[in-house]
Amino acid sequence: MSKTLRELAMDAATRAHSPYSKAKVGAAVETDSGKVYQGCNVENSSFGGTICAERVAILKAVSEGQKKLARIYVYTVDGWPPCGLCLQVMTEFADPGLEVTIGDGAGKETRRTLGDLLPMAFTPGHLK
Repeated sequence: MSKTLRELAMDAATRAHSPYSKAKVGAAVETDSGKVYQGCNVENSSFGGTICAERVAILKAVSEGQKKLARIYVYTVDGWPPCGLCLQVMTEFADPGLEVTIGDGAGKETRRTLGDLLPMAFTPGHLK
């Protein structure tokens, strides 16, 4: 039996490098081809060098040639939503209908579309 996106995101959170915030974030993205990629947050002492779990997972997918996201699951113990920068990166590789699930340590899940979370996103279409 394969792991769910929630299980994969929770697993990724265990590998977070977060010595400053202590926040452990995990993400799992599924592409339109069905492939799944995990990511964890990686903090840096120069805070601007920090990268969120969602972007790690998305960039891993893109680096493997997968450029269309189908679903994403974001996990933190407290159920934090993706930050604005992560949402903006999602718009590069997904339609506004992308399903974004936010899970917490108690098992609660909130599902929203990317369009709901970032209704006036700057998209590649603006550059045409």
